[in-house]
Amino acid sequence: MYNFKIATDDKAELYRQVTEAADALTRGEPDAIANMANVAALLFESLPGLNWAGFYRNVGGELVLGPFQGRAACIRIPFGKGVCGAAAATREVQCVADVHAFPGHIACDSASASELVVPIVHDGALIGVLDLDSPAKARFDDADVIGCVELVRRIAARLASVEKAAIEG
Repeated sequence: MYNFKIATDDKAELYRQVTEAADALTRGEPDAIANMANVAALLFESLPGLNWAGFYRNVGGELVLGPFQGRAACIRIPFGKGVCGAAAATREVQCVADVHAFPGHIACDSASASELVVPIVHDGALIGVLDLDSPAKARFDDADVIGCVELVRRIAARLASVEKAAIEG
């Protein structure tokens, strides 16, 4: 059983600890879905002010719901649609202070007010995206972006084992 106690008011330190914990959780585990599930649970438990934390996987050129914590979510998102689809299409981080002002926003949970989506790329292939939602406007800032980008960079290869076959298949 894993019992990570991550508690600090310093965001850089929070993300350092979360990234170390995610590294420990996924090290040696070849199954991408299991790794996504544990990381989603870790993020939901460790990051304050979230109402959703999880992954969408690139399956055949569209985003398909992966492991997550939070309310039931949209199952399929086309590239270019909504915040997650924009991140997948551009391979650029999307940090949105007010999702209701985002053109084409997909409201899977009407309680969500802000969103951070980080593309997961490994060996040049888009594996999927990490998606964090909050009921608070402007919940995410540069420290969250930096922390989540580093987290994804650290574990991307461990999230690619199943998805790479689906992308190429």
